[in-house]
Amino acid sequence: MMGRISGLELFSGAGGLALALEKNGVRHEALVEWNKDACETLRQNFDENIVHNTDIREFDFSQYGHVDIVAGGPPCQPFSLGGKHKGSMDDRDMFPYVCEAVSQCTPDVYIFENVKGLLRESFSIYFQYILLRLTYPEIKIKPTESWEDHLKSLRTTQLSSNYSGIKYKVKFCLIDAADYGIPQRRERVIIVGIRDDLNVEWSFPKKTHSLESLVWSQFVEGDYWKKHDIKVPDLDCYDSRTRNTIERMHGQAWLYPPDTKPWRTVRDQLRGIPPPDETGTFHPEHIRRNGARVYPGHTGSFVDYPAKTIKAGGHGVPGGENMLRNSDSTVRYFTTYEAKRIQTFPKNYRIHGSWSESMRQIGNAVPVEIGEIMARSLIAAVWGNESSKQIAGPSAVAGFG
Repeated sequence: MMGRISGLELFSGAGGLALALEKNGVRHEALVEWNKDACETLRQNFDENIVHNTDIREFDFSQYGHVDIVAGGPPCQPFSLGGKHKGSMDDRDMFPYVCEAVSQCTPDVYIFENVKGLLRESFSIYFQYILLRLTYPEIKIKPTESWEDHLKSLRTTQLSSNYSGIKYKVKFCLIDAADYGIPQRRERVIIVGIRDDLNVEWSFPKKTHSLESLVWSQFVEGDYWKKHDIKVPDLDCYDSRTRNTIERMHGQAWLYPPDTKPWRTVRDQLRGIPPPDETGTFHPEHIRRNGARVYPGHTGSFVDYPAKTIKAGGHGVPGGENMLRNSDSTVRYFTTYEAKRIQTFPKNYRIHGSWSESMRQIGNAVPVEIGEIMARSLIAAVWGNESSKQIAGPSAVAGFG
């Protein structure tokens, strides 16, 4: 009988991707994270014995031998649209260590997440280099070799028919979490590799939700407002893209609704959660914070639309992205509990740290449900119906809802 699916999670953060994989049958050998508060979050939700609070540059991947899945979210600051844009010149670029983990552990599958900025034209050559390193992980960079020279070697290998080492089929895709039912507009690059010798064909899951379907439910059929028992807000509450879509759908003869589900909104996700108070009566993480205000470019997340991307921020929490905006234009900060739910963490998943630290962890996390969609698709493609491979004892906190 084959064993369970083993996993190694790098840059685990608050554990969004780790939890998604575990819920789909992966037994983690290790969760590696350098931030002490994030590690405490991991210990509160997973087996504390697999949490390693260490610098990835000092971690020995070889101690685990082969693992089935390597996953994680390498630090995104070097490629972030809001960062310093240093890319490969940034000492926070951890992709070389991602490649080393793949080389050492030879997983059947790997999955990594990063920001949209990774696809910036200025990073295009380095991104090609990352993809080729992940394709041919056994061709390692020499101590005195620059990444540019290493790229030349990898390109030579790509054109050669003599390579007999481990090779991966690598695919990447820019996805918007809202298109998969997450109540948040969150664009991220997902990189997936499958061992070439497994002869597995796989494609990214199709989109299941759309803006057009949300507009249909709100402004054509009107069932959205009936479901929530509220009045239709002024169109000025919406951004220009949505207003244009509303006008277009009203101006055309739409006889049938779109064949996708509506984007999930903030109101959809937070339904049943009372307004926060200053004592956390409903939940210890649901505490009201004062001081939220609107300023140019930062108007908050409209309640009847998917949230703007929950942000971590390099210098504290950016209020505009992490605010709730009501139809009467009043604003307030999201609580930790609300932000956690918008990132689709379970209700009883515990986040350790102050509000700003908790929001940093949540903002850096992979939405759990996106991870589940990708994990479910990959595991089905690679391991199929090998049920013994898909049953893992729950090391995470029980009773997810």
